[in-house]
Amino acid sequence: MNGRILAMLLVGPALVAGALMYWLQLYAFYEELDPASVELTLISRETGVPEPFPGTVIAAIDADSSPIRFRACARADIAPEALSAAFEPYPKPEPLNAPGWFDCFDAREIGEALKAGRARAFLSAPEIHDGVDRVIAVMEDGRAFAWQQLNEKYKD
Repeated sequence: MNGRILAMLLVGPALVAGALMYWLQLYAFYEELDPASVELTLISRETGVPEPFPGTVIAAIDADSSPIRFRACARADIAPEALSAAFEPYPKPEPLNAPGWFDCFDAREIGEALKAGRARAFLSAPEIHDGVDRVIAVMEDGRAFAWQQLNEKYKD
């Protein structure tokens, strides 16, 4: 009998702590943003100045707990080829996973499309936070995705 009580005293709090940690990682800190309030930009090749992203933001999330938790899904009004002629490419895009409930953003699909040449990545905002750039990838079908990733400043 005493062994069962001891086991419950150990396992019970561990299960509660695990569930709390899961909830904190996936839900607690994220905030859904009003798509109309999200201002995406692209850096002009010609001037080096940010210009408004030619498209519409559909959904976006962010969290104050980390500068790399921003994600956005959008629709581009211009083909990736035309964007490539006008805006700075991003050399090493690494889409980061979004929480499962933010289902418009699939990092694996974006990464595979970038590797296969079905999407192109552009610099949206350099150093949006210390050591962090905002990147936008545009797919051939016009879907666009934005995220923030560490730049070379803090990588090994």
